[in-house]
Amino acid sequence: MAKPVTVELATHLDCTPDEAFAQVQRSVLLDHVAAPLIRFAPRGRPFPLTWEPGEYRASLSLFGVIPIGWQAVVISLPEPSGDVRFVRDNGYGPLIRRWDHWIAIGPASGGEGTRYIDQVTIDAGPLTPIVAAFARLFYAHRQRRWRALAANRFAALER
Repeated sequence: MAKPVTVELATHLDCTPDEAFAQVQRSVLLDHVAAPLIRFAPRGRPFPLTWEPGEYRASLSLFGVIPIGWQAVVISLPEPSGDVRFVRDNGYGPLIRRWDHWIAIGPASGGEGTRYIDQVTIDAGPLTPIVAAFARLFYAHRQRRWRALAANRFAALER
């Protein structure tokens, strides 16, 4: 049986930590940074404009067309650690038993911009190594999309 695996990627965003934290709490950001790799379609209740602590269900599709099941998105806002703020999705689903994703947002070293970190601990049983490899790819993609959004003052989310 495969053990849980933790994947962590960090990047620099050309915006303030306050701007990044405000944007990460918007559900439209999830759609934007995940596209076109993964599409999250709400199941049951719609996603709120601003994430609130609680559980949301989403149907997932690869490239927006290949169904890959559903996932619970379980949002919480853990207490900050100094000047670093967090959003946590302690999700799960039938394919991935544990998708414990922490987003950390704080000032970049040197004071210019934001240090943004995605850290996820994954348990998908025997599929864990494959899901972890996909997570590395997925978070690298998300962070590229984040950097482009921040560089353009998040204008793409205002359409």
